[in-house]
Amino acid sequence: MVEFGVQLWQEEFDYSGLKRAWREIEDMGYDSVWIYDHFYPVSCTTSRYILEAWTLLPSLALETNGIKFGVLVTCNSYRFPSLLAKIAATVDVISGGRLQFGIGVGWYKEEYDSYGIPFPDAKTRIEQLAEAMELMKIVWTQEKANFQGKYYTVRDLVSFPKPLQKPHPPIWIGGKGEKLLKVVAQHANYVNFPQCSVEDLLQRLEVLKRHCANVGRNFEAIGKTWYGMVIIADKEEAKRKALLWQENDANAEVRKMSFSDFKNNNIVGTPQQCVEKIQRYVDLGMTYFIPHFPFAEDLKAIRIFIDEVVPAFK
Repeated sequence: MVEFGVQLWQEEFDYSGLKRAWREIEDMGYDSVWIYDHFYPVSCTTSRYILEAWTLLPSLALETNGIKFGVLVTCNSYRFPSLLAKIAATVDVISGGRLQFGIGVGWYKEEYDSYGIPFPDAKTRIEQLAEAMELMKIVWTQEKANFQGKYYTVRDLVSFPKPLQKPHPPIWIGGKGEKLLKVVAQHANYVNFPQCSVEDLLQRLEVLKRHCANVGRNFEAIGKTWYGMVIIADKEEAKRKALLWQENDANAEVRKMSFSDFKNNNIVGTPQQCVEKIQRYVDLGMTYFIPHFPFAEDLKAIRIFIDEVVPAFK
């Protein structure tokens, strides 16, 4: 059975709006709900009212009863991993064991620069993530943590309580680069492929399969998940909304993308066209989808999706 979550962006809601949206998404029947880890808006036209993700997360969790939740994805650079392990364990306890731990290497250089956070090259960020995951697992599972790495070191670290989920909350690593997928093979329970076309996904899965073989990991044991934009509309309206989104995206690569490429990397069209596109991903082995719905402050598109698209996969 295919599962579906929703990612909401803090910049698109105020605090009361986010709490209300989380309650409604659980009531609609989604499997999970997520926020993002940014300090600056990802769209140039939205608000700079952005609540910090891990401060916000436990209060949102308490607005719901059983739905799983997380940050898609936490930027490893923004918090020291031993502290992040403590924060995540606390949130898992507060929520009764519902946290999904999403993490990635980070990409938003403007954010790093503005907050005075060093922005090393991609190779270094990937190495830091791999080391952070090794350290965090030790903190989550051992009574006393000792770790000596290239980037992080802890000595006789005692951290209680441990997460309720054993041995730790499910780890979702987001990204699709070849070197990053090696970290996925080593540490992740789920891989999250962001804005990945069907053709690109096929290649990425082969890379992950090779890395799994190299480290002795069962490829099938890793959940395959997709993240991207979902725009539900007829042909002309869908194109208008997609182009409007591209024009205002903070990521220069998205702004430069052709509409055809944007459509290939995301899910755009009528409900039936969305079903057909998702089925192509499912045929490749994808079992979980976490869409973001641009312009969905009223949650209308999110309701259409759960009512007219999701039933095809349940």
